[in-house]
Amino acid sequence: MMSVPNTQKTVAFFDVDGTLLKSTIVHCYIWMRFLQMPFFLKHLWLIGFLPKIVYYLILDSISRTRFNEVFYRNYRGLKVTEMKALSTEMFEAYIRPEIFAEAVSQIQEHKEQGTTVVLVTGSLDFIVQPIADYLAVDAVLAPQLCEKDGQFTGELTTVPLIGEEKAKAVRSYADQHGISLEESYAYGDSQSDLPMLECVGNPVVVNPGKSLREKALASGWEMHEWL
Repeated sequence: MMSVPNTQKTVAFFDVDGTLLKSTIVHCYIWMRFLQMPFFLKHLWLIGFLPKIVYYLILDSISRTRFNEVFYRNYRGLKVTEMKALSTEMFEAYIRPEIFAEAVSQIQEHKEQGTTVVLVTGSLDFIVQPIADYLAVDAVLAPQLCEKDGQFTGELTTVPLIGEEKAKAVRSYADQHGISLEESYAYGDSQSDLPMLECVGNPVVVNPGKSLREKALASGWEMHEWL
């Protein structure tokens, strides 16, 4: 079927973790730290990190924003150039195979229709950039870590891009680029994506949890199960 070019200034906003790929910020951090250490230390380090994971799960259930702020402190003291290099290596070895094939097809369809594609995520910018390059998207809205003397401080330069902050970022991008949000799309998988989904005319939920699924069904939103 021939694609019909899009004559509106519209955007397809995509969440990343859980929407475009089967991964989380925790998985990415562990993967990169594993690359940094000799084999005999990997399991010892992981044993020490496991109690933190339980704490993070509890914190995430209370406030995803607070979870992100606390979790990213794990990057404190890590070398910026080394971590950015590792993120590129991680993309090829770990993240690329985790990208949903349906997501790639959906992005390609939007691009063929002339729709701008933007990633909106709470994941760190240097981790997301290789994904953006691979998918050839138009822009990335992602948080950054503060840097000092070539190392990450563990603190974000802005508030985490979660919940209402995602919606604010989307509205700001639309204002700056003359975008019609009523004609635009947003793709998300979790309850924290709800504000972003609600601020566009074409919300799409992907592999949703119970609450988001119920919201999508009640609102008549488009819904996909990507494998």
